[in-house]
Amino acid sequence: MSFEQNRVRIVVGDDHPVYRDGIVAALNGSGRVEVVATVGDGRAALEAIREHVPAVALLDYRMPKLDGLQVVHAVIRDELPTRILLLSASTESDVVYQAIQEGAAGYLSKESNRNDVVAAVMACAKGESVLPPDLVTGLTSEVRARARSEEPLLSARERDVLRLIAQGMSVQDMAQELYLAPTTIKTHLRRLYEKLGVSDRGEAVAKAMRSQLLE
Repeated sequence: MSFEQNRVRIVVGDDHPVYRDGIVAALNGSGRVEVVATVGDGRAALEAIREHVPAVALLDYRMPKLDGLQVVHAVIRDELPTRILLLSASTESDVVYQAIQEGAAGYLSKESNRNDVVAAVMACAKGESVLPPDLVTGLTSEVRARARSEEPLLSARERDVLRLIAQGMSVQDMAQELYLAPTTIKTHLRRLYEKLGVSDRGEAVAKAMRSQLLE
């Protein structure tokens, strides 16, 4: 019984059944993990996380209904303790940068072998951040490239908020659009204003257009 209790409880979400079943078999077969739910879309993943409150959720970055990053936002918004480990076929540094910056506990290529996936889940459960070595170099380059940029260094989420400001959306509308809490939107707005050196929405949009931050 104590062995069972020491297993890491995990939810697995992926819309490709063959890949999902293979990952689940590897995790359960490791003897270190208990898969408490398997789902095929992001909304079902969020429901399973709320129901089971696992230590880790291993989710495909691209899923129907809600993608992996939107699930990350919802988990953070709802203050759930589950840590999200994202799996993706894409290992572009800007995608990884955004995922980690916005709260994902880790990011793995779908080409990772099953032992690496199990190890990553265990690391996430211990509170560690997970990035495979081949992504670390790209992520470092991304950070350096952004640091060299002369334009204001806006996060992907701040750019989303800026775009929605330009569309005239209210804080509540932006919260619903981005699956974030209104208080989180207000935090992004405050940081956005600070980075742009402005004090209101009109000035923000004008500055963004001059800096070509808006198309």
